Amino acid sequence: MTIVAAIQMASGPNVSANLLEAERLIGEAVKQGARLIVLPENFAIMGKDQDQIPVQETFGKGPIQDFLSNQARQHGVWLVGGTVPLQSSRPDKVRASCLLYNDKGENVVRYDKMHLFDVSVLESEETYTESRTIEPGDAVVVVDSPFGRLGLAVCYDLRFPELFRAMLDEGMEVLVLPSAFTAITGKAHWETLLRCRAIENLCYVIAPNQGGYHLNGRETYGDSIVIDPWGTILNRLGKGAGVVTANLDIERVRTTRKHFPSISHRRLFCK
Repeated sequence: MTIVAAIQMASGPNVSANLLEAERLIGEAVKQGARLIVLPENFAIMGKDQDQIPVQETFGKGPIQDFLSNQARQHGVWLVGGTVPLQSSRPDKVRASCLLYNDKGENVVRYDKMHLFDVSVLESEETYTESRTIEPGDAVVVVDSPFGRLGLAVCYDLRFPELFRAMLDEGMEVLVLPSAFTAITGKAHWETLLRCRAIENLCYVIAPNQGGYHLNGRETYGDSIVIDPWGTILNRLGKGAGVVTANLDIERVRTTRKHFPSISHRRLFCK
């Protein structure tokens, strides 16, 4: 058994303030015994889309990445840094990069958000165009860890089940999904989609979300959640900053897949 934690925040445009809050919440998760801690999407900065351009970092160097490395090493935990704005091939765009650090503070892997949130929400006047300032990634990322094979995805990726089937083909057992789901889309789809991904892939899902009102005028849904391979919700948090912890037993994934072998019954495969 391993205790894992999803951290919920209501980040703003000030990087220093957000890092202080993240540090506080990481400390709370450590006190609760967490060995794998996952921060939400945009944990370090959440303002207007273009606000990420001036604070972008080169991969492997910068105050946000230094913070993540130091926190992982200081507490001896594995830490998923939600998303960090990293340099892209264009000066007017960033990569929304999800970074995993081991308990020595070393970066283990990087995943660049693949699916970009370019939508208009019918129930409101909200319009989002992430592609204006974000350059998409194109690689599926699954990596070994002490907690099983971790698959990394971000927010809007959740709506594309073929991504998770591709992860499954690479041995994914635990899905981490840092997010900043909007209040409206979260109310409609958040829990349903997360439980679907857990059930159809017979995997754990650790999904920290932004949860509250932000200075940019946006409201995010919250409800950070941990789900087991049978689709059972192990723990969740409504609105506001906080920590959600739960026990992860990787043998439960393997036993469930053995006795309920739906994955091996597939007849169609992603290409």
